[in-house]
Amino acid sequence: MKENNTKSYGSALYTLVTVFFFWGFLAASNGIFIPFCKSHFHLTQFESQLIDFTFYGGYFIGSLILYFASQITRVDILNKLGYKNGIVLGLIISAAGALVMIPAVATGSFLFILSSFFIIALGFSLQQTAANPFVVALGPPETGSNRLNFAGAINNIGGLLGPVVVSIVLFGTAKGAADASTVKLSSIDTLYYILAGLFIAVAAFFYVSKLPVVTTDEKIEASKKPTLPLIIMFLAFCLIMIADQLANITHVPKADFIYAALAIIIFTLVGSLLSAQKNKEGWGAMQYPQLILGMIAIFTYVGTEVTIQSNLGALLKTPLFGGFTENQMSPYISLYWGSLMIGRWTGSIGAFNLSKTTKNILTLVVPFAAFAGILLVNKSSGVDVSSLFVYAISIAIMIVAFYIGQQKPVRTLVSLGVLGVIFMLIGLFSTGMVAVFAFISGGLCCSIMWPSIFSLSITGLGKYTGQGSAFLIMMILGGSIIPPVQGLIADTVGIHQSYVVPVIGFAYIVFFAWKVRVELIKQGINIDHVQVEKAGGH
Repeated sequence: MKENNTKSYGSALYTLVTVFFFWGFLAASNGIFIPFCKSHFHLTQFESQLIDFTFYGGYFIGSLILYFASQITRVDILNKLGYKNGIVLGLIISAAGALVMIPAVATGSFLFILSSFFIIALGFSLQQTAANPFVVALGPPETGSNRLNFAGAINNIGGLLGPVVVSIVLFGTAKGAADASTVKLSSIDTLYYILAGLFIAVAAFFYVSKLPVVTTDEKIEASKKPTLPLIIMFLAFCLIMIADQLANITHVPKADFIYAALAIIIFTLVGSLLSAQKNKEGWGAMQYPQLILGMIAIFTYVGTEVTIQSNLGALLKTPLFGGFTENQMSPYISLYWGSLMIGRWTGSIGAFNLSKTTKNILTLVVPFAAFAGILLVNKSSGVDVSSLFVYAISIAIMIVAFYIGQQKPVRTLVSLGVLGVIFMLIGLFSTGMVAVFAFISGGLCCSIMWPSIFSLSITGLGKYTGQGSAFLIMMILGGSIIPPVQGLIADTVGIHQSYVVPVIGFAYIVFFAWKVRVELIKQGINIDHVQVEKAGGH
């Protein structure tokens, strides 16, 4: 990778990380917008999860378009466009999606609203593909991971503020007894006018800024065999889109089509793994078992992370779990995304050249300092945060898991994965705030799974590392598929029981950690020397 010079562009970095803020802000605010849409449009739990389906599906489709365009033309489209221009174009696309929300809400068409989320996510997909390598290029390569840590922290701040800000804009306050019926359409218009304006303002700033020209000399190598699996996964994605229409035509339950789509994706990846082991020629990055196992792991991890909070609103509305209104949920949604911040800030300590004693002290102090920040943000919006103090117990347990993990990816995934299973089971077999805080604790467990999975999955790929990274980013698709599946289960057996879905998700992460260790040892790779880049998540 080349750039026009090696100096550090501090001001450019501060501007660039704003897109990381937007990703976190929009993703987390869906936790408030989903229950609002469910009440306003009288949706089932499955239908309400279509917001995440279209939002994270936009990431998948956007990445897929870039991949196939590059394969067909034998040209790295984004490299040719330039990372700066890619981010500008992505911001403009997201601004257009935000503006589409205005007429979408006015018409009262939920399908129109889903289209708006999809367009915003298409822009995010382009931004994400360009922004991560751009952050690394804005200064010396040896400090690139530190800049990604900083960008990830900004992403988490967006996730923390999103639910609070959206509640204030929609309901006029972050506390009280307001519900969806009290929301004025003008409040939603205001929210998305502001977002569109911010997208355009940042795009304009990028356009006029003097930034380094980042390019790569890596040639695109045609890998024909992954094409069919990717097309099959795309068709499975489409199957969910048209599940209602197919159910009406065939009189087959809609659930069957949804479950079939999930099964098709998983079996396609497993089939690719088995086929590539028989004959590696033409598979490119997918010839490596650690990558395909990692694709399933990223799919599972993102889906687990998203589905816990996406269905949390429906859980909190039930009498056994607080009977909260949409407006009263923001502290808990905010705490969930704040939990990701707590874990990621704690995990990033290992990225710095500090003494062992200093690291141990910071590992104890940073999580609780981050928790204090979360409480302060919620308190400043008028929320009584005293009921959240007990969550410190979960944070203390997470710290123990971090010590067990010892900054090593396999041990980290196993310790946090097992802890995730335990937290979800506690939530399943209890009610009230014990269950609520247990489910929210899933955010602590998810916090640094992304970099651990990512680093293990691309270890040993050599010249296929770039292609493998692109395949992994596509698997953000899990955030699109798994929440609707849990929503469907919730409509069938109840929202509480549906939390068996993240139990399965965390269990697979534990399996992945064990299995990838075995595969890397077969390839002669000592995974104890794998360095995990604590980048800030998707």
